[in-house]
Amino acid sequence: MYIFNFNQRQILSPAMGELEASVQFNYCHDISWLMRQYHPKFRSKPLLLVHGEKQDSKNALHEEASAYPNIRLCQARLEIMYGTHHSKMMILLYQDGLRVVIHTANLVESDWHQKSQGVWISPLFPKLKHDTPTAQMGNSMTNFKVDLLEYIAAYKSKGLTQWQEHLLQHDMTEARVYIIASVPGRHQGETKTKWGHMTFRKLLKEHANTEAKNWSVVGQFSSVGSLGPDKNKWLCSEWLESLSTTPKGTTSNPSLLKLIFPSVDNVRVSLEGYPAGSSIPYSSRTAVKQQYFNTFLHQWSSSVRGRSRASPHIKTYARVSPDQSKISWFLVTSANLSKAAWGALEKKDTQLMIRSYEIGVLFLPKNFVCFFANLLL
Repeated sequence: MYIFNFNQRQILSPAMGELEASVQFNYCHDISWLMRQYHPKFRSKPLLLVHGEKQDSKNALHEEASAYPNIRLCQARLEIMYGTHHSKMMILLYQDGLRVVIHTANLVESDWHQKSQGVWISPLFPKLKHDTPTAQMGNSMTNFKVDLLEYIAAYKSKGLTQWQEHLLQHDMTEARVYIIASVPGRHQGETKTKWGHMTFRKLLKEHANTEAKNWSVVGQFSSVGSLGPDKNKWLCSEWLESLSTTPKGTTSNPSLLKLIFPSVDNVRVSLEGYPAGSSIPYSSRTAVKQQYFNTFLHQWSSSVRGRSRASPHIKTYARVSPDQSKISWFLVTSANLSKAAWGALEKKDTQLMIRSYEIGVLFLPKNFVCFFANLLL
């Protein structure tokens, strides 16, 4: 679905379907605000919140949820230090189908009010006419259904079993995007290429534009982690290698890397003013240790969409031709620029260590040729 201005209330309205139940995966939650975004007739429907809160913040979330008898909570396992449950996704079950929404906004009012966010809304996936469906039934050419089920299974939570069943029962052949996800763990063997930047590398090796070898790799994000003392420790080695991959091979050319992050002036003149900076973390302690990072930076601007003053909480990555007329691929994701989100290779590159949960969708132009051709008919 292609909509340039959309809000949470519209996504959860009857115009999208007669909602039966929903699950919300996210990092930050304001439950009372979230419930107001649901249409009044849907506010008593079963709602599962998947979160990563611990200790006092977990207790506070449970206390807030206790006011709503239809809400259940599911805590994501975070067994590696400094990991977060950062994925942002909704699964919406309707009387006549199911919809998946993958986005970049927290479930708090400020994220949906004056910020720039990204939202992908799936087609309405119809229910399969089969009593015992499998993951391959109703799978798309992008392997969307299988990959989504594997992502949900990675939580290893009984609280998500019912939603795994719902997903199994629906036909997702119309999904034209690929899932790029991260789950915490030290991934080896076949699982090393299932998550993080290594699954991205694998998909680009199979599907990227073969002409894109010398095209720019553009990254745009709202937070920066510790990337190492020099550019070749992670940023311009394994991470850039993955995003630079084409069917002709994997290369890494730092001169092609362009990174977009808000400047102080972007924040100052934003619709929120300086408070917008609280959603764009990059600590001075980290920044002083990786000053090479500044050489790749470009200022945030969204003049074409009229959103330059709407502070970016969106995270996007793309491979763009020199004349900016073509892209090889485009990714919208919850993943910021960090090892925790994308993963870091260990043990002589035999293991990928990921700290956090993330999820995004990858667009390849070749998968949308027929779609746009039909729009012109």
